[in-house]
Amino acid sequence: GWWSRKQLSSPYSSIQAMHGLVLARDNGFAVLPRVMEAGHSYLQRIENRIPSGYSQRSRDMLLAYALHVRWLYGDQDAAAARALWNSRSAELGLDAMAWIWPVVDDGAIEAEIEQMLNNRAVETAGAVTFFTDYGEDAYLLLHSSRRTDGIVLDALITMVPQSDLIPKAVAGLLAHRTKGRWNNVQENSFILLALNRYFTAFEATDPDFVARVWLGDLYAAEHEFSGRSTDRVSTLVPMDELLAVGDADLVVENVGEGRLYYRLGLRYAPDDFNLEALDRGFVVQRSYEGIRNPDDVWLDSDGVWHVLAGAEVRVTVTMVNDSRRTNMALVDPMPAGFEPLNPALAVSGASDAGANGWWRVWYQHQNLRDDRAEAFSSYLWPGTHEYRYVVRATTPGTFVVPPAKAEEIYAPEVFGRSGSDMVIVQDHR
Repeated sequence: GWWSRKQLSSPYSSIQAMHGLVLARDNGFAVLPRVMEAGHSYLQRIENRIPSGYSQRSRDMLLAYALHVRWLYGDQDAAAARALWNSRSAELGLDAMAWIWPVVDDGAIEAEIEQMLNNRAVETAGAVTFFTDYGEDAYLLLHSSRRTDGIVLDALITMVPQSDLIPKAVAGLLAHRTKGRWNNVQENSFILLALNRYFTAFEATDPDFVARVWLGDLYAAEHEFSGRSTDRVSTLVPMDELLAVGDADLVVENVGEGRLYYRLGLRYAPDDFNLEALDRGFVVQRSYEGIRNPDDVWLDSDGVWHVLAGAEVRVTVTMVNDSRRTNMALVDPMPAGFEPLNPALAVSGASDAGANGWWRVWYQHQNLRDDRAEAFSSYLWPGTHEYRYVVRATTPGTFVVPPAKAEEIYAPEVFGRSGSDMVIVQDHR
């Protein structure tokens, strides 16, 4: 039971307790044989231990977890694992698929599970995450998407160590940390187990190699790595050299022992002020509306915004992301004819900007500067998010407004922007 042995047993907690005992035994700790035997017997009869109120999806997850722990214990019930897959297949949660993957002992089913996990991976340029859902039963299973990331990563390392999803899954998990850890003991446990397996599989050899980079015939970089270090080395190839090389291969070479991690990035400036919207991980849109009088702000047939001088304007930036994002920033440049109103000041009248307490909104911090508004979040859940703030049109004139842009701060290749806007602040309509 959760709090007392007198309560009915919790199937998830009981399976996890046996999981911990098996890991303890395998790592040299003394575990009483009678305790192991009792736990093993419980796992073999797990279907009878699941209360009738559990959903089918939750039951599947518990059955898969029990089969996995039995496999770790030394009891591989491949027939039961195959039966679970054949009866449920795509209806299984991703963690359930990952748990039975090494148990099924059937090449065709193993290939199906691998394909299913690959299809369900949510990739960005530098990371990969996985998502599964248990609805109202999630609390019974102590479920979280980051825990699923750790479970799937562990399975990938076990079954397809050559998968290019593995380092990206590691990068995604490391990016989701807050103050060096994840949200709870469930996430910490499964993620650390997966990262330990990753280290054992790929980082057992101390680095001792030379990394070299060629861009076509250009010898762009060389650096020697000896021993473990968190130091990074960067090389900048100017844009004019990149253009001079033209359409050429980029070659990265690692000579020696150890694993090389690298990132390729391109920094550039557009040659046109009039930019179209772009989705590279975020969809961003921006709009303006009058607060005191809706007629103070209007959009003409050419897509130009008109604002009456002195009007208070609500700026709304809508942002959509289809998967989790970490350490992200939303930056919205303002027309030079606008001045932001501080929502913390009662006299500003800007309290409807949605900033009366960061706990009510998606962002954790915002800055209202003279030329832009900024909002930041260390973790952003999938969905549609709005950021609102209030400005006053103070200076008549015609202004080009650069796009609003959202990006992951430490993976700027994951970004999105709105289109450019033209704003005319005028004295009368």
